[in-house]
Amino acid sequence: MTSPSTRFRIRECPRRDLLAARSDAALTPRIEQSRFAAPTSNSRASFRGYPVKTNSLAPDIPTASSRICTFASCSILVLVLLAFSSPTFAQDQAPPAEAPPQSLSTAAPPGAPLTITLQDALQRARINDPQYRSALTDLGLARQDRVQSRAGLLPNVNYNTSFIYTEGIGKQSLNCLNTSTGCPSSRFIANNGVHEYTSQGDVHQSISLTNVADYRRASARLSQARAKAEIATRGLVVTVTQAYYGLVVAERKYSTAQRAQAEAAHFLKITGQLQNGGEVARADVIKARIQSQQKDRDLQEAQLDMERSRLDLAVLLFQDFNQDFTVVDDLQTAEPLPSFLEVETTGKKNNPELRAALSAYQASSHEVSAAWGGLLPSLSVDFFYGIDSNHFATRTDGIRTLGYSGVATLQIPIFSWGSDYSKLKQAELRRDQAKVELTFAQRQLLAHLRQYYNEANIARAEMESLASSAEMAAESLRLTNMRYQAGESTVLEVVDAQNTLTQARGSFDDGQSRYRVAVATLQTLTGNF
Repeated sequence: MTSPSTRFRIRECPRRDLLAARSDAALTPRIEQSRFAAPTSNSRASFRGYPVKTNSLAPDIPTASSRICTFASCSILVLVLLAFSSPTFAQDQAPPAEAPPQSLSTAAPPGAPLTITLQDALQRARINDPQYRSALTDLGLARQDRVQSRAGLLPNVNYNTSFIYTEGIGKQSLNCLNTSTGCPSSRFIANNGVHEYTSQGDVHQSISLTNVADYRRASARLSQARAKAEIATRGLVVTVTQAYYGLVVAERKYSTAQRAQAEAAHFLKITGQLQNGGEVARADVIKARIQSQQKDRDLQEAQLDMERSRLDLAVLLFQDFNQDFTVVDDLQTAEPLPSFLEVETTGKKNNPELRAALSAYQASSHEVSAAWGGLLPSLSVDFFYGIDSNHFATRTDGIRTLGYSGVATLQIPIFSWGSDYSKLKQAELRRDQAKVELTFAQRQLLAHLRQYYNEANIARAEMESLASSAEMAAESLRLTNMRYQAGESTVLEVVDAQNTLTQARGSFDDGQSRYRVAVATLQTLTGNF
């Protein structure tokens, strides 16, 4: 049986070997960098304070390369003299202007994946999202409804041309010739003759309470459609933000799973080496192998979640379902959160849901007025100018047939079997329901302002704690590995430290994404801060 000091020395040897291997791996890039460093212009100067060895046997005589350099220098000097002496030559040989650095930074090499920021994702989603486009379509329809309602308030101008033929009565009798009134020239007394030509312009105007109420209702519906389009816009921001940062977090978790899988494989290798040296039991190797297999499965699940998140975002952004793109991870730059008083003031002034409810109530009120218009008299006026003659001409037998006439009609509703009163009752019921929805929207706004702000405030406050937990979990794993190699901890403590680190990193990534989504959700009530 070995003594404690001897046991400590046996376990210390693998630790020193591991530390030496890590030191060699850290120094390798420096060695390779110094090995492939570009030589300086003066080959006899020193490099980082150490003299560089040169070939002392090489004689100081001009070589072919030095003669070529001398000839090239003379050629360059001649070209410079010619350039100063001939401006046209300088203009012809001028190099093309360089592109601005901004365009070079945005241009991607051929075959490289497309890099998308959050603003790019929002812009693409506004083009491809069907719900957002449906809201814009409803807005366009409401705008055209108002145009049509406004046209009902203005005079309309039409031009009508017609020809009426009626069978004549034939040869007139003596009685028709002897009477002072004469006989009609056609068989139908409603017509003015055998041939009747009508070519007139008509200016028509209708005046009623229903037309005025319809226009006001269309204007209210337009305001409601604008508010709903704003709701769709802000809702789209939340949807894209969730999908965008969902992919960012999925990529982070996939990277965390890769590191955890590599750490588990490394720990399995260490336990195998210690078992071969007789320092640990077989149970430690089995536990390490189980942990490694679990991390392999976690890596596969993380890759599956990443691909699922990529597909969800691709559906929102691309018409051709492109998956060859990358997203920019900007979760480190957290947006500031204003005070609740500012958020409450902005929410009451710039809330689209409240505006939509208010517009719906106004539209229902104008619908009641339109229903009352069906019970009141309406007036229509027509002004005609043209001809209404037996000949298609402005003069007949020396008489000018071109003229004008006017018609005014007052319509008074008397009896309609209760249909007008039924329409009025329906309009009043819709107005009462719209009033209830308006008061509910006001109460819901105050509740959502407090709820969304508290969620964003807590998410921002937890970010610092989550970052600290992730750092402490990494340090705990490092210390636990050292204690295990020194024989002061068990394999269960190492496995628990590995799982704690993975969980802490995932919680930190989720916390950053949660704050961004909470801010986007709060901005659905207030707009941009």
